[in-house]
Formats: sequence, C-alpha cells, structure tokens
Amino acid sequence: MTASAYSTTLTVPAEGFAITAGAPVRGGLRTGASHHMHCPSCLSWVFTRADGFDWFVNVRATLLDDPSWFAPYVETWTSEMLAWAQTGAPRSYARDPEMSD
Repeated sequence: MTASAYSTTLTVPAEGFAITAGAPVRGGLRTGASHHMHCPSCLSWVFTRADGFDWFVNVRATLLDDPSWFAPYVETWTSEMLAWAQTGAPRSYARDPEMSD
C-alpha cells in the first residue's frame, strides 16, 4: 500500500499468527527494529514484526478476507497526519503511546 493517508494494522498475539503459504520477504526499510514483510510475488506489505515486541504481529488490515468488521481502535503518530484524515478511533496519540496505555 503506497501513497495513503493511513497505515492500518490489526495487532494480533504472535501465537495466534501463522504463515499458511509462501515465504514472505523483508522489504521497505531493511534496517532498524521493524521488519516489514512482503509478498515476494507482488511485493504487497503483509505484516510487520518489531524487535523487542515478540508477543505480537501487526497484520495489514487491508488484506483481511472480510474487513467489514474492522474499525480502528487507536491511532498513533497523529502529529504527522494529513489535516483531513480522520479514523474515528476512540484513542489517539501524537506519537507512540506509553506501554501503560
């Protein structure tokens, strides 16, 4: 997904996530703590794992078979949002929230 106002992800427990077909490749920025994994064929961004946060995986919500039930719960980095971009999420943070939040 490129050139969008949003980067929607569904955060799931790592033990509830499995790759059922294919072998994703790391794409995007290949340095740092975030590992953005892509389809090797079409290069679509599929999911992200982050060093130090092994207990969850961020799955791209746009890839759900049925995304009709998905609605944003939290938005982060609103300090960089486009003025017209609104998600309706009940929680909002200018940057990353504190872990206690």
